[in-house]
Amino acid sequence: MLTWYSKCPTWMRRALLLLAGATNYFAYAPYHLAIIPFLTLPLLLLELTAQTRKRDSFATGFCYGLGWFGAGISWVHVSIDTFGGLPIIASIALMSLLAAYLAIYPALAALICHKLSPKGHRLWLSFPIAWLITEHLRGVVLTGFPWLSIGYTQLDTVLSGLAPLVGEVGISFAMCLMAVMLMQLLKHQHGSLSGAVTALVVLTSWGLQTVNWTEPTGQNRKVTLVQGNIKQELKWAPENDWPTLLKYMDMSRPYYADSDLIIWPEAAMPMLELSATEDLAHLDKALAMNGTALITGIIDYQLQSKRIYNALIGLGIKTRGDTSGQYFYPHSNRYYKHHLLPIGEFVPFQEVLRPIAPLFDLPMSSFTRGNLVQPNLTANGLNLMPAICYEIIFAEQLRQNMHSDTDLILTVSNDAWFGTSAGPHQHMQIAQMRALEFGRPVLRATNNGITAITDEKGQITAQLPQFEDGVLKQSVKLVTGLTPYVKFGNWPLWLLSFFGLIALVIERSQASKPQLQKPA
Repeated sequence: MLTWYSKCPTWMRRALLLLAGATNYFAYAPYHLAIIPFLTLPLLLLELTAQTRKRDSFATGFCYGLGWFGAGISWVHVSIDTFGGLPIIASIALMSLLAAYLAIYPALAALICHKLSPKGHRLWLSFPIAWLITEHLRGVVLTGFPWLSIGYTQLDTVLSGLAPLVGEVGISFAMCLMAVMLMQLLKHQHGSLSGAVTALVVLTSWGLQTVNWTEPTGQNRKVTLVQGNIKQELKWAPENDWPTLLKYMDMSRPYYADSDLIIWPEAAMPMLELSATEDLAHLDKALAMNGTALITGIIDYQLQSKRIYNALIGLGIKTRGDTSGQYFYPHSNRYYKHHLLPIGEFVPFQEVLRPIAPLFDLPMSSFTRGNLVQPNLTANGLNLMPAICYEIIFAEQLRQNMHSDTDLILTVSNDAWFGTSAGPHQHMQIAQMRALEFGRPVLRATNNGITAITDEKGQITAQLPQFEDGVLKQSVKLVTGLTPYVKFGNWPLWLLSFFGLIALVIERSQASKPQLQKPA
């Protein structure tokens, strides 16, 4: 098999890499074929070790990444095509540019490996480190887009045991190490050692799955999530403001007396908060009289500063037993989204881009960024760490807002932009990973799905069908304690990688020095 592959022309090998990267799509939700990266990454490494020129190494990683992201984020095309107002050719071209940009990062990882590990020397060390560095860059450059990180594919496998210790990033690191071992097994190199290292990673992960990093408090809370299923094309129509609010109120009212907390999704109230203060005050009193609390998404436009925020606000009671209500504008029990979505919530170079096409002039695409660190929301004695929409993919942001008294992770979204694509399923999978990393249940309320509740192990305990009006009610078990990942984040991996990188650089520099010949 390897002999046949090595004899293939360059264009065919790169086409196979493109196809291999594309098959990663099926490793994520809703397909969950978690074995796929362990088939495609060794192929990437096999090709990488055959390269002798930097540009060929870069092209190797780029082809793999182009297939990976071209297929993996194809759901973005749904929103561009449906709501962007672009011709199909322009839409496909824009998607291709995005995939090509993201493919640069695995290409850079391949280039780093070529520099540090010529012909595969010490690849077991250089590849995980290079992958860690470039994936970190993908998560921060141009505000970051760390979607489809390979560690998410292992949510339901034995490797998930690593998540509370080293996070999804640590799982990706372990997968890269295992991929090198598998590649060496294919090439019949260091067979015993490669098998032993792979077995050690698997057994360690399995052992960690048995560790309870948090413990139950013995308390449960009745939580109700409301899915309004408002069509995206109607959501920002002014004439639909009050019908939308009335719908959410009518769906929630039967649960006032029997819920500790009610959650409405992102921007469930499509009107500006300033124009709805009277209605919010009445809703606040009704909730307080029934001894419950509600958190809803809303838009806050501040007249004096001209700033507009994608916000979450708390209504009803903050402290259990206090039925006085607490809403006034602008009360402090609120959260402003920090990580804004490019194009959707802010437009870079907007003076140039907005006139080009409706895609760059979508409703509510001029938001102001909230602070990175904000207080947890408080509702009926519960402390909730919030994340609006795709903020849930930024684990470090959440870690900085996690406290020992945080009870639950709350994430709200509106995935109606992406129709029946895989996007909402991948989004839910990311939320499940956060639950596992942070050791807290996750409440995820969305406009049209996927609305669900997970336990602290990241397992979905209740879920509503997509594209239907619905109310999800469940008693959620509270837990206490902090996982090692909450305490230390990615720093242990960075420290390990730093020393590993220093060792590789020193070894490489020594190897490049001319060797003095001994006198005869």
